[in-house]
Amino acid sequence: MSEEFYRMKRLPPYVIAEVNAMRHAARQAGKDIIDLGMGNPDLPPPAHVIEKLCEVAQKPDAHGYSASSGIPGIRRAQANYYGRRFNVDLDPETEVVMTMGSKEGLASLATAITAPGDVVLAPNPSYPIHTFGFIIAGATIRSVPTTPDEDYWRSLDRAMVFTVPRPSILIVNYPSNPTAETVDLAFYERLVAWAKENKVWILSDLAYSELYFDGNPTRSILEVPGAKDVAVEFTSMSKTFSMAGWRVGFAVGNAHLIAALKRVKSYLDYGAFTPIQAAACAALNGPQDIVEANRKLYQKRRDVLVEAFGRAGWEIPSPKASMFAWAPLPPALKEMGSLEFSKQLLTHAEVAVAPGVGYGEDGEGFVRIAMVENEQRLRQAARNVKRYLISMGVNTPAI
Repeated sequence: MSEEFYRMKRLPPYVIAEVNAMRHAARQAGKDIIDLGMGNPDLPPPAHVIEKLCEVAQKPDAHGYSASSGIPGIRRAQANYYGRRFNVDLDPETEVVMTMGSKEGLASLATAITAPGDVVLAPNPSYPIHTFGFIIAGATIRSVPTTPDEDYWRSLDRAMVFTVPRPSILIVNYPSNPTAETVDLAFYERLVAWAKENKVWILSDLAYSELYFDGNPTRSILEVPGAKDVAVEFTSMSKTFSMAGWRVGFAVGNAHLIAALKRVKSYLDYGAFTPIQAAACAALNGPQDIVEANRKLYQKRRDVLVEAFGRAGWEIPSPKASMFAWAPLPPALKEMGSLEFSKQLLTHAEVAVAPGVGYGEDGEGFVRIAMVENEQRLRQAARNVKRYLISMGVNTPAI
């Protein structure tokens, strides 16, 4: 029986996996690859969080099944975070659910609220789960731009006029992965009004809420009065507290959508390991100086990346937020395409980046650079890139 399964037919080969396989092979061969491809934080979680994990794990009654929606303490902690950070009131019982990272939460909600043939509006380029979570659930994707300019609003309006059936869900992700673009509260105010007028649910992915730069804090869509009528928002502790492998995230907002997510999750999982949930409470409720320290560190890395790569002959726009830079290919090499350029960098500069086409067709011509190496390694990456550009005949400035 060699026939491909139905859902597998809807999933194209994962482009980024091709570069990942090359990176793994290069490292196996002993090459020192500077990995700026995957957004995997290289910093440790706060010490008191690890201590809490170990403390609770010592308890004999901490190893059974947990609650799929999260223990009461973790839901209260997340509600308190939204109160402190965004001045948003959330009911921990009906408006908060813990997820296995924001990625699982989005995929589970897609399963809960999507019928085959539904049309979902998703940004292009975008993080793959924003589209494929819904494709797996049977939906059809209509792309809208990622850049939040007037063309974005025209695209939304065209989608409502010309799509059958009319779209029922809109995905937004700011700060954007992969483009690092940001929006202000006025954008969300306009978006909520649009969603109410068009009877569309909004799913906001706010995974990079605390990685903002230059003193411009990220805004939440739930700050808009009445946003909870149409929106839920996903957050993650992966980047904020360098807890990516712990898989701790949340969905908050509209009680009807949260109830649907809870119901599906009750069939699919028993929740995260209880000591992990207790440690996550310690992170949310404890000292927040680590968040500010991480933010400053990523901002410094951003400045080093932009400066060093610019001196190497590759101009990279300075991101306003997130842990990524969205870099256009050097003009002289643009015809190479993002996948081949990424392979060339890996092979000849020993620097791994993510090809933009892996985030959607509108990502072609770009690569995503993750700021997950220290400043010394970023400068070394720039030197390696400069040698590669010179070998390709690209004029580079003197350093």
